[in-house]
Amino acid sequence: MTTQEPLGANLVDLDDPAKAAEKRLVVNSAVATLWSGPNRAREKDMPSLLSAADMRAWTGSMDVEEKLWLVGKLETQVLYGKPVKPVAVDGDWAQVIVPGQPTSRSDQGYPGWMPLRQLAECGGSASLAACPEAVVSSPTAFLYDDTEGTVPFIEVSFNTRLPVVREERDMYVVQTPANGEKSVRKSEAVVRNVSGRLSTPSGEQLVSAGKSFLGLPYLWAGMSGFGFDCSGFTHTLYDFFGILIPRDASDQAKSGLRVDRAELRPGDLLFFASNRGEGKVHHVGMYAGGGRMLHSPSSDRSIEIISLDTPSYSQEFAGARRYIPE
Repeated sequence: MTTQEPLGANLVDLDDPAKAAEKRLVVNSAVATLWSGPNRAREKDMPSLLSAADMRAWTGSMDVEEKLWLVGKLETQVLYGKPVKPVAVDGDWAQVIVPGQPTSRSDQGYPGWMPLRQLAECGGSASLAACPEAVVSSPTAFLYDDTEGTVPFIEVSFNTRLPVVREERDMYVVQTPANGEKSVRKSEAVVRNVSGRLSTPSGEQLVSAGKSFLGLPYLWAGMSGFGFDCSGFTHTLYDFFGILIPRDASDQAKSGLRVDRAELRPGDLLFFASNRGEGKVHHVGMYAGGGRMLHSPSSDRSIEIISLDTPSYSQEFAGARRYIPE
C-alpha cells in the first residue's frame, strides 16, 4: 500500500563536520535502525535502509537464524520525526546520538550509525513547537495524503509524535518533518498538549497498552510496533505515557525505586541476570499482575505473558523497580 521511496533521499548534507553539529536533524523514515558501525548491513537488510524503510518486508523476510545475526550489530531504533544529533559521516552513513534514549554509554543520548538518506533537516517554527502532538496509540498507523484516509503515505509506529495543525472530521492533520501536512485517524492517535503535564498513568494502563502487542515477534534493538527487544518494549511503553526511563535493561535496573517481589504492582519492571540472578542483567519484563510477566523474550519468540514462576526466569530473577511516581 505504501510507496517505498516517498520521503526524499539526500535531504541532508553533512559533508562539512563543522556545520553538521549546527543542523537540526530529524528521522525522516517510519523507523531508523541504528547500527554499531557503517556499512555492516546484509543484502537481507536492504528494506530497512531505504529512505522510507519497509519494516514489514524486512522483519517478515528473516528466519530465526537471520534475526540472531543482528545481535550485537544493531544498537537501537528511532521513530519518524524524532530529533538526532549528528556526530560524523562515512559515505552514505551518519553517526548520530539519540537524545531521547538515556544510556550510561553517553550523557548525550544513545549512539549509533544510520543511513544518511533517512535524515532530514527540520527548520521548525515557534508556532509548530507550541502545537499539541498527535501520538500514535495503535501498534502501527498510516499517515495519509488526504483527509479522507484513502491515499496512504507511510505506515508509522506506536508512539510516533507529530504536531497537530488542525482537525478534519475523524482525522488529525499533522505536520511531517519534510513532507508537508498528512492525516492520521483519530481512532489511532491521542492528542497531548506539549506545554501541559500528563496525568500520572496507572500500572494497569501501561500493561493494557503493552497487551496490544501480544504476538508481535521480537527484534533485537527494536523500538517500534514492527518489533521490540525486551528493554525497547518497556522503554517505549513508559515513554508513551510521558515517563522517561533508560533505554537498556542494565540501566533500567539501576534507576527507579527498588521493590520487593512481595510488593509488586502492575507496571513494575522485573529484571533477570546471569549466574542465578547475581551476574549481569540481560533481560527485563513488566509485571502484569497475578504473578505474571509481560515481556518481549527472544529472537525465536514473540511478546507474551508468562508466569513469574517459569523456571528459566524464576532462577535468574534479579529484582524489580518502580518508575511510576507515588
